[in-house]
Amino acid sequence: MNRQAGFTLVELVVVIIILGILAATALPRFMNVQTQAHQAAVDGAAGGFGAGVAMARAQWVANGSTAAVDNVANFGAADVDTNAAGWPTNTTDGNNSIASATSCVEVWNGVMQNPPTAATAGTVDYVATAAGQVCTFTYQGDTAATRTIAYNAANGAITVTNP
Repeated sequence: MNRQAGFTLVELVVVIIILGILAATALPRFMNVQTQAHQAAVDGAAGGFGAGVAMARAQWVANGSTAAVDNVANFGAADVDTNAAGWPTNTTDGNNSIASATSCVEVWNGVMQNPPTAATAGTVDYVATAAGQVCTFTYQGDTAATRTIAYNAANGAITVTNP
């Protein structure tokens, strides 16, 4: 009357089949999580950057400014410069326009607190380029898709390309 308790071979096979079916249906959902994470990273950075740009201009207006300003008072580290329309352009006094990709990096770091890393080259979160008064920040975390944040210093527009 010594009876052993345990699972039969049939029960084990049934459990393995059920786990296989669950894995086959759940795997495609989890594979898309990485893409969604990259999209969220770019959307979050763009939102923070857009808010920072808008706050810099709002402070320019609140200060009663009507022309280009070096070092907008009462905003951040008081080192952000604006163009004649009040949009941030750099942190280097004397040139109130987007002069190069370096100006873009200065705006990025000047209007956000603890921003993702940005530079004109290298191993960073975003690589900045400039074309006229438009700064483009290209996300480096995803090699499968080109994700960008574009900032137009002429009118303050932020455009996100996030496929």
